[in-house]
Amino acid sequence: MQLIRGIHNIQAEDHGCVLTIGNFDGVHLGHARVIKALIAKAKALNCKPAVMIFEPQPQELFSPETAPARLTRLRDKYFLLKKLGVERLICVNFHREFANKSASEFIELLLVKQLGIKHLIIGDDFRFGKNRLGNFSLLKQAGEKFDFAVSDTASFKLENCRISSTQIRNALEQNQLADVERMLGRAYSIIGRVFHGDKRGRKLGFPTANVLLKRRVSPISGVFVVKVNTIKDCFYGVANIGSRPTVSGIRQQLEVHIFNFNEDIYGQTIEVVMLNKLRNEIKFSSLDELTKQISQDSEQAKAFVQDL
Repeated sequence: MQLIRGIHNIQAEDHGCVLTIGNFDGVHLGHARVIKALIAKAKALNCKPAVMIFEPQPQELFSPETAPARLTRLRDKYFLLKKLGVERLICVNFHREFANKSASEFIELLLVKQLGIKHLIIGDDFRFGKNRLGNFSLLKQAGEKFDFAVSDTASFKLENCRISSTQIRNALEQNQLADVERMLGRAYSIIGRVFHGDKRGRKLGFPTANVLLKRRVSPISGVFVVKVNTIKDCFYGVANIGSRPTVSGIRQQLEVHIFNFNEDIYGQTIEVVMLNKLRNEIKFSSLDELTKQISQDSEQAKAFVQDL
């Protein structure tokens, strides 16, 4: 899949596509239905199916303190959208200057002049341009003027099944992992690169693979039974997601103790699949108490895995 980072990198040969625009956070089954329609329309018009996303996501620019936790990073979105058949991903750098462009500039300069869209699939609640004055009605009018069609994403979504990234975040908070899997079409997982930590887990007798969470806040926290997919194989383990208050941690990270595992995977990218939540993250009064609890967590996780 072609990745265009920044609108300044759109070339003349990128002109002509069927486009949809959105955050696509989580790339859930509702998104998949829209992408299916996007691809069908692109085939009918003999052009490429393209998705436009924004980095950072608009709420992260305008309201960083209250922006929702991301379900997927850009890298994850790329691979999930590619798997669905998208051929072009346009990643727009969403900064103040871009946000202050008028709705007409967004349409005429970006959608029409640079991208030459043939068909646009968009939610009827989509707002864009300075002061968010652009809307679905304006896009329909522009389509008639510049010769592109506009469809509402609602016409392609699953019947009697409303799926949203907000619903998925709420289900994750309530440990409703089966509902999350139903909405995503896959189990929820975190993908990241293993880095060198402080080796404290090794000293406690529970070595961990540490993954830095490259997002402002994680949609989940606590201790989980997990399946770990490495480059070579898959394993089971127990993971803590949080700031590690017992050892005065500050930034959020993912620590995974993998059962029956002694390979060197520093620098490798792993996928950690959440299977079941055991407990919330808590602060212990001593490392001895923490070690005892980790041992109990490990035994619980092993018992859970045996029943799979």
